[in-house]
Amino acid sequence: MAYDEGLFARVLDALGDEDGATHKKMFGGVCFLVRGNMACGIIGNGLIVRVGPDAYAEAMARPHTRVFDFTHRPMAGWVVVDAAGLSAPAALADWVARGVAYARSLPAK
Repeated sequence: MAYDEGLFARVLDALGDEDGATHKKMFGGVCFLVRGNMACGIIGNGLIVRVGPDAYAEAMARPHTRVFDFTHRPMAGWVVVDAAGLSAPAALADWVARGVAYARSLPAK
């Protein structure tokens, strides 16, 4: 499965100079890690965001989100944001910030 190269560039831009941010190919797409913890990623033209279990219900209530069930089993604390929910730069930046905040809340790997 390929991933949207334009979205990749936009996520890199949204990450800015985030300390400890890296990326690597995973899930047939690309994932972004902060201090070794997954924060978000791209599969196809959707953004997967690790929001954590406490923020999951609120994230799922937002427009253009759906369950991340890559393995046909929902992944707890993860959502997929469809392309329609990422068109505005501020919306993408908000989702990336949510993933980064959760990843930074975890011990570094």
